[in-house]
Amino acid sequence: MEFRHLRCFLVLAEELHFGRAASRLGLTQPPLSLNIQQLEASVGAQLFDRNSRGVALTAAGQAFWPQARALVEQAAQAAREARDVAEGVSGSLQVGFAGTVLYRGLPQMLQAFAGAHPRLRLVLREMSSSDQLIDLLHDRLDLGFVHTTRVPPGFGQILVSSQPFVACLPAAHPLARKRRLSLKALSGEPFAMVARAVSPDYHDRILGLCAGAGYAPELRYELRHWLSVVSVVSHGLCVGLVPAALQAAGVPGAVFVPLDTATPPYETHCLWRTTRSERAQQTPALGAFLQVVRAASQPA
Repeated sequence: MEFRHLRCFLVLAEELHFGRAASRLGLTQPPLSLNIQQLEASVGAQLFDRNSRGVALTAAGQAFWPQARALVEQAAQAAREARDVAEGVSGSLQVGFAGTVLYRGLPQMLQAFAGAHPRLRLVLREMSSSDQLIDLLHDRLDLGFVHTTRVPPGFGQILVSSQPFVACLPAAHPLARKRRLSLKALSGEPFAMVARAVSPDYHDRILGLCAGAGYAPELRYELRHWLSVVSVVSHGLCVGLVPAALQAAGVPGAVFVPLDTATPPYETHCLWRTTRSERAQQTPALGAFLQVVRAASQPA
């Protein structure tokens, strides 16, 4: 049974006239008759009664008609979806992100992308930067928003944002009302920070900043998310150095104070593999999303 047989059957079932059906199909009557005979042989039942009065569906033909129509419609839909994916107007993307990007442009990018490409679906996965790099390397993510200063070879990248570190203090802390703080002022305080396994670059950077100010911080809490750091600080348990964007999180009980000296910035990069496996080559959908990222990036 072939789809051309089904199309011939459906048109003949609508017209119940070989001449009109053949004309609609762009055939002559003999090829149409041959297609119907081949279909009946494949089905194992007579689908049409043919006599001097005309053509009529048999009971078997009436039973076969809705299923044949559904098969042809499904095939047409499958072809449309395949074309849409190839053209970048349909499909899905696996997008990884580290939590602070929610306060540094990601929602605006998602809104812009949804408006321009309503049939493209984004599957969002909140992950640490290190986990994103692993999944990108294994083609389990199409792109990721990561915080790292070390990008492996074979990746394209867009600098999405660059922001300073600020001191995060409990609201009742004696230093919370200062307009600016020195790093040395935090000497002797218990610290919370993101664990090295989650973000080795910035874990080491904070330790380096403190070492430059003449002390080694007491690491009281090592956590998986920057927002968790802010939450622990807000309960009066410690202090921290966090990206400035977290001020937008609105966590009650946490106060953010700028530092009085410049520090190396906290950078967010959008990464994607430029040397992907054959089964995961860059798609038009990925290209469309990267255009939105470039337009919305705020590197300064």
